[in-house]
Amino acid sequence: MKKRYIDDLALFGGSNLFDIPKPTSGLYRPSEERFLSYARSLFTTQQLTNNGPLVRELEKRLAELHGTASCATFCSGFMALLLSIYALALPGCTEVIMPSATYRRMAAIVRWAGMEPCFTDIDPQTLGVNAELFRPLISTKTALLLGVHPIVNMSAAEDLEMLSAESGIPLLFDSVEAAYGTIAGRKIGGFGRAEVFSMHASKFINGFEGGYITTNDLELRDKLKRMEAFGFQKRDVITELGCNAKLNELHAAMSLACLDEIEEQLRHNKIIFKRYKSGLEGLPLHLFKYATNETRTWKNVVVKFEEEWELTRDELLQLLEAENILARPYYTPPLHIAEQGFVTTVLPVTEAITASTCVLPSGTHVSEQDVDIISDTLHFIYKHRQMLKVMLREKGHMYEKKPL
Repeated sequence: MKKRYIDDLALFGGSNLFDIPKPTSGLYRPSEERFLSYARSLFTTQQLTNNGPLVRELEKRLAELHGTASCATFCSGFMALLLSIYALALPGCTEVIMPSATYRRMAAIVRWAGMEPCFTDIDPQTLGVNAELFRPLISTKTALLLGVHPIVNMSAAEDLEMLSAESGIPLLFDSVEAAYGTIAGRKIGGFGRAEVFSMHASKFINGFEGGYITTNDLELRDKLKRMEAFGFQKRDVITELGCNAKLNELHAAMSLACLDEIEEQLRHNKIIFKRYKSGLEGLPLHLFKYATNETRTWKNVVVKFEEEWELTRDELLQLLEAENILARPYYTPPLHIAEQGFVTTVLPVTEAITASTCVLPSGTHVSEQDVDIISDTLHFIYKHRQMLKVMLREKGHMYEKKPL
């Protein structure tokens, strides 16, 4: 269904385009039988947790996927990050250098680890970070360099590795959005001291919930495995400040089933991205593209709206949301604004990007036809932008904006 008149837009009383909302990331569901083939083993082993056989198999396969010496799984990506930060931070230091344009609770994770974030700007081309952005912020307080890969592109990982070697400050990567990627042909997973990934239902590898780290540092891996299991080295022997952050066998079964179907997911993701590329042609927006000479997930679709739209990014998203096209603002608000105590920090690139960029619906629940409908709707909005601007701003009180 196409919109022919402004009154056809759902925000102004028309029918919405989708009965079932189209979000930006969704559950990848492997075949039911494949999942059950793993899950049934729980009734044979009768082990549901505490480093069971499925968890051990998953860690082995993830290490192979990323080309690293080892992997450690956790109950969530949040806990994987928290424990890794705590384990790697230089003793007596209190600051973690990290981008402001990142996961909305990243600063909270740093604080849970007993430190404070020190926010940096991002590169306007890649939306990632590099050594030149981090270097001016290094001080005697710096405990850790936290390199975060943005959605679609990659941060300058090798550049940051050199900075870590020069400064003696450990480097950890949040690679949640970079799973299955490569940089100059080198697999994501082996950069820095460790890399952290999520297996939340919305991520590339779906374990219902979960997370993992990859590392070539076997001592670090063993330390983290002790920390996630109450700090026990062996029965009744505690050597670490631990907690309960273990991944259970049922979640490992789901992750293994998804690993078996990675190629199917990649094929769909690539088709959807290319459909958007074709459908959005002619519009004043920048589509962030994947490097075709590298391995990528093709999972996310990120666009930056140019000034020619005349509507703000949030006004565009308001129109789309009413149609059940649940596009999301890109890391908005950035953490240096969202977090108390950092409002005086000025990060011009971060503020400009997060005000004009969004993530469009994608994933296995989005079809090629869905992409055509979303693209046609954006063309319709752009064609009628001047009238829509007047209607939204003069009569905006009539249309209550829903939180994104």
